Amino acid sequence: MLHKSIVVAITGASGSAYVLRLLQVLLQQQQVVDLVVSAAGRQVMLQETGLSFPSDMASELDWKSLIADGFSEEVTNPWGFAPLQSGQFTGVLRVHHLHDFSAGIASGSYQTGGMVICPCSTGTLSAIATGASNNLIHRVADVHLKERRKLILVPRETPLSRITLDNMLTLTDSGAIVLPAMPGYYHQPRSIADLVDFVVGRICDQLEIPHQLSRRWGENP
Repeated sequence: MLHKSIVVAITGASGSAYVLRLLQVLLQQQQVVDLVVSAAGRQVMLQETGLSFPSDMASELDWKSLIADGFSEEVTNPWGFAPLQSGQFTGVLRVHHLHDFSAGIASGSYQTGGMVICPCSTGTLSAIATGASNNLIHRVADVHLKERRKLILVPRETPLSRITLDNMLTLTDSGAIVLPAMPGYYHQPRSIADLVDFVVGRICDQLEIPHQLSRRWGENP
């Protein structure tokens, strides 16, 4: 059964592995995903994983194949992820251009199950906190705030300036969930994949999507 769309946005912060894994999990669980990628998000993805996203006009199959193969690249292969095939993805993936304000997700009339910006750059935090809808990612985030829908922001930055902390507080007070990419260690991770899955699991918890990505506190090893 297909669900309400989950909007996923990728911006130019470090932590591309988190969103790549999130997309795999969502598409494996029959979710409908509306994806928007910024130019900086593409650049960081290439730098961190060796993965070059296709154009926004590429077919759904091309995007799914790339996402499925994402951790088989020379850079990411040692990280410990199990191989996938795009045929395992029973969800729907729709990709939107960063400046396509005619996309359905730009309107509050378009029903979604939430939005995740992962990774979320400090510049994106600032734009959303001030209501500056300069691109589709900012606009859709603003829609989720005004419609009182779940907006999950996954920053990966250190240290944090006073400006960034203030923006996080503003967004939290406005109803957003700030979920920094801070993996735990109580599940005794043995690979980079285990650390990534911990954070992705917490994102899925906020979206109320069942998963078994990592052992929870109190569960037996």
